[in-house]
Amino acid sequence: MESFFSRYRNLIVLLAVLLAQVIGLAVQVRKPLVAAAGAAGGPAVHQTKDGRGVLLIRLWAASLVTPFERAIHGSGEGLNGWWNEYVDLRHVKDQNKDLQQTIDRLRLEQAELREDALQGQRLQALVKFRQNYIYQTLPAQVIGTSGSRQSHVIYIDRGALDGLAPDMAVITGDGIVGKVRDVFPHTAQVLMINDQTSGAGVILETTRIRGILRGNAGGQPQVINIIADQRIQPGEHVLTAGGDQIFPRGLPVGVVEKVQQDPERGSFINVIVKPAADLQHLDEVLVVTSLDAHLSPQQQADLQTSEELKGAEAAADAERKKAAAEMEERLPGLKDPNAPNAPAAATVIGPDGKPVPAPPVTPKPLPAAHADRFTPGVAGSNATSGADSGLDVPDASTEGNGAAKPPAPKSQSNAGQVKSAPAKPQTTPKTPQFSGRVQ
Repeated sequence: MESFFSRYRNLIVLLAVLLAQVIGLAVQVRKPLVAAAGAAGGPAVHQTKDGRGVLLIRLWAASLVTPFERAIHGSGEGLNGWWNEYVDLRHVKDQNKDLQQTIDRLRLEQAELREDALQGQRLQALVKFRQNYIYQTLPAQVIGTSGSRQSHVIYIDRGALDGLAPDMAVITGDGIVGKVRDVFPHTAQVLMINDQTSGAGVILETTRIRGILRGNAGGQPQVINIIADQRIQPGEHVLTAGGDQIFPRGLPVGVVEKVQQDPERGSFINVIVKPAADLQHLDEVLVVTSLDAHLSPQQQADLQTSEELKGAEAAADAERKKAAAEMEERLPGLKDPNAPNAPAAATVIGPDGKPVPAPPVTPKPLPAAHADRFTPGVAGSNATSGADSGLDVPDASTEGNGAAKPPAPKSQSNAGQVKSAPAKPQTTPKTPQFSGRVQ
């Protein structure tokens, strides 16, 4: 059998020569540059460093090898993805379980941290209120409620071993909550102000109207036993009155929400109050264990400073009074220091058996230091001249009722030692009598 090469020798030689010629041309010929090189949307330009384009043999070789390389690379990528995403998944389930547990734990920690932050804010406000409050209080935590809409009762984690007793006030920094009803060794039951069996003495801040606070059937606090008054308007603040000996005076209770007519008594009204404390979301409360004032160190220092200022003001006031008394002694007055003491007036008993107060004593002027002719009671004065001439001269001692008092003794002048002349007796002129004969 004749071999393949010997049979097609001429054809093979021809093809080899043509192939060698094409290869030689491809090595020598370069791909021409594109005219619109670099234009937007134009074909890509392949250039060497010398800027003469790409050899044709290289371009053919790249075009021949690139499809195979692309196919091999794509097959490897697909095989790798299939292995990693479908075959090698035996540990993914365990990892997902661990991750889910970690997420749940982190969520719980986040919720606890949020609750701790909120509780810290509430406790900080409660401690600040307790520091500024003058009564002795005991903090407590709310641990349960009554679970009934008809009974409004809460339970706290303080009891008889902590010093609690019935009828102690329970408050928050916002307002009053209720009072302790039943006390157990470690817990206590608190009756809130919106219960129908509760009661607290309150007073309206603006109108100063007093009443009793208790809950209604709907669980709202209301002030009862108030006579209808148009001055009561929504928005007025309600405070504790302090007369029930349970709640201290002046604690906030709430704000007047609306005024309703009492259905049983037409002349009375019921004042619905919006409580100042959030009775539905209570967490921490304060129990007032003693109504005796308990001042903080800062308040005691302020009180001591106030007492010192008060003592200084009292000393200054005493000095002013002393100076005024000395000045009064130096100035002349209506009281004669050399006059004898007047006898004590006898007590007059009235018809009803009670003592009658004595009439006020009219002060008399002191004798003049330098008498002149205008001084009453001195010789040569206008009053004396009028008396000597027989004219009716009103006396200085004459009162408004017309009764004249005896004249005061005439004083002597200390400077001139002038003696007053004795008054001349007044004589009544005689009327001449006619005998009937005319001379």
